[in-house]
Amino acid sequence: MTKHHNKLVRDKIPEIIEKAGKKAYTHILSEEEYMTDLDKKLNEECAEYQADKSIEELADMLEVMYAIAEARGWSVSELEAVRREKAEKRGAFERRIFLERVNDDE
Repeated sequence: MTKHHNKLVRDKIPEIIEKAGKKAYTHILSEEEYMTDLDKKLNEECAEYQADKSIEELADMLEVMYAIAEARGWSVSELEAVRREKAEKRGAFERRIFLERVNDDE
């Protein structure tokens, strides 16, 4: 029975499939396809995290974010530096603040 997946997968997935006695059909994405599919993958992983709230799905999201950063020419350390800088300037989400509205009439 053939099951179609048509999605970006982790590097060792074809090897894992072959070790299970199955045949994986793959191809290498172009740069443009890779960028598009990384964005799709992030949405997929986010939906999976939203469904079960597991640390494994959160880690998958992080792995995809690292891949996106590197594909766009940024290092993981640059990504973390920007995150830290934004947290210092604008704060993080530790205080659980929910903005209801802003009145600009005053």
